[in-house]
Amino acid sequence: MVARTASHLLRSLEAALGALCAFILAVLLVVVLTTVVLRYLFSAGFMGSEDLSVWLHVALIAFGAPLSLNSALAMRLDVFVRLLPRRGQSATDVVADIFTVLSGLILSFGGSEIMTMLGGVSPTLGLPEWIRFGFLGAGGALLLLVLLLQRITDGKAAQILLALAIGASLYFSIPHLALSFDWPPSIVLGLVAAIGLVVAAPLPHAFLAAAYVVIAFGSTLPEPAIVASTVTGMSKFLLLAIPFFLLVGGLLTASGVANQLVRFAAALVGHRRAGLAQTTLLTSVLFSGASGSSVANAAFGASTFQPELVKRGYPPAQAAAIIASTSVLDNIIPPSVAFLILAAATNLSVGSLLVGGFFAGGVMAVCLAVAIHITVREQQPQARASGTERWRSAVAAIPAFGLGIIVVVGIRMGVVTTTEAAALAAIYTLVLGISARLRFQALFAAFRQAATEASAIGLLIGTAGPFAFLLAVDNVSGIIADLTTALGGSAIAVLLLSNLILLVVGLVLDIGAAILLFGPILLPAAVAAGIDPIHFGVIIVVNLMIHGLTPPLGMLIFVVSGVTRLPASALFRAVLPYLFALLIALTIICAWAVIF
Repeated sequence: MVARTASHLLRSLEAALGALCAFILAVLLVVVLTTVVLRYLFSAGFMGSEDLSVWLHVALIAFGAPLSLNSALAMRLDVFVRLLPRRGQSATDVVADIFTVLSGLILSFGGSEIMTMLGGVSPTLGLPEWIRFGFLGAGGALLLLVLLLQRITDGKAAQILLALAIGASLYFSIPHLALSFDWPPSIVLGLVAAIGLVVAAPLPHAFLAAAYVVIAFGSTLPEPAIVASTVTGMSKFLLLAIPFFLLVGGLLTASGVANQLVRFAAALVGHRRAGLAQTTLLTSVLFSGASGSSVANAAFGASTFQPELVKRGYPPAQAAAIIASTSVLDNIIPPSVAFLILAAATNLSVGSLLVGGFFAGGVMAVCLAVAIHITVREQQPQARASGTERWRSAVAAIPAFGLGIIVVVGIRMGVVTTTEAAALAAIYTLVLGISARLRFQALFAAFRQAATEASAIGLLIGTAGPFAFLLAVDNVSGIIADLTTALGGSAIAVLLLSNLILLVVGLVLDIGAAILLFGPILLPAAVAAGIDPIHFGVIIVVNLMIHGLTPPLGMLIFVVSGVTRLPASALFRAVLPYLFALLIALTIICAWAVIF
């Protein structure tokens, strides 16, 4: 009876939060578009539009974070937990929940403390500044409530009560502890976060809890500063482009425009050797220019191409591996969510990074095309398309190509900002969806999904802020610079060391987290060695995106595995030739940085 009641309350709460987040995203879109229209049509401005957008974005993250608690968006590394017996898994589940409890309490009480301390009014909005921090405090309370309801629904009431008791005890005792330790706080910080990763705690919660625990070990960042740093990390106008680009990907798929790209790609290369696999690759290249989300492309490709590839004689695991490996391109070829995160973390030019993404994406696509040509023996080649068929498919795909013009040309030519370009792309695809007579339920689902994904990414960006600050205090970037100097300090030494570090951390960290933590650390050493910062930024993203195919995280592998119902272990084996091709592409891109 209790479990049934909890399940009903949980569904109602998640439905309400989903509707609220979809509404906030819609309002965000209206605010940004209104700013663009006023500026270009009426040469006027919208007082406080940027601040209002940032505040709404913080609210979106706060209210959307609980929705991703029990999904892949929580970014849990559960590969180690799955190896344990049932009793061991129950124990690690309690420890993982303790990290979430700590995070919820930090956001709730830390946000409340800032609200009482903070004075002043926003000069553009005329609202008290504490409201922005209040969103995160409310989000922390909702996080605890959703966790409690989920565990009761799953029949784990005793487990969650234990986690709540231990988490609350730790939370209230840590500020009063003063533990002496010879190591710097950043070492303890890394160890605590590593424990969170091993027990499959959500990655943002591991970051936030670790930053709080090191207060007992001499950290210079008290609880209010942790929450303030988290809010500051997610309060950047540039980051609003992320939910808009995610919305573009969802609407493209729902409206059927993505299928027009498939037909155009098939008309161009479908008749060649491994024609359907090459069509999958070319579709990823074309879809990359619109979506900016590798996860969206992987889900679309798995549902669209997998059945047909298997029907044509491809082994199921190989077909899924091709889909996963080609999906890497979505976060390389503009627009790219990964480049937006890197730009926010390092202040590099978004437009320049997008141009660099075209070059890198082209190299990777060529290497994948060669690998597919070598490894695939398609049994049923497709008939060559006539000139008329190619022309018709190209005309049908024009609406999708319009997105590339809006995004890349608009940003590169300085006509609109990155966020405004993303908003224009979102309204463009919304019009396409309405023209395709999408029902309200489909449109709402696209907004809700984009808002939920964006909130998970935004929470990760925010919680990485205090973590990165503590690494900077202990001069981790200086240690990296000293190490490269010891290795000769040349561009080749920096590239070798940086790629080695990224290849290792990419095995256990989500790409967003790795960019946020190691981008600012590695970039100064690269600049000191004479490497172009934009080119190095592209190398960071390419290196880390390859880890979408590597165990134990392998996000793209798990997405395709979930859609196709194939075991992830089989996909990890089948993807090896294409992983090797992408590593060759990375080598070429690095060599280009040294030569030019």
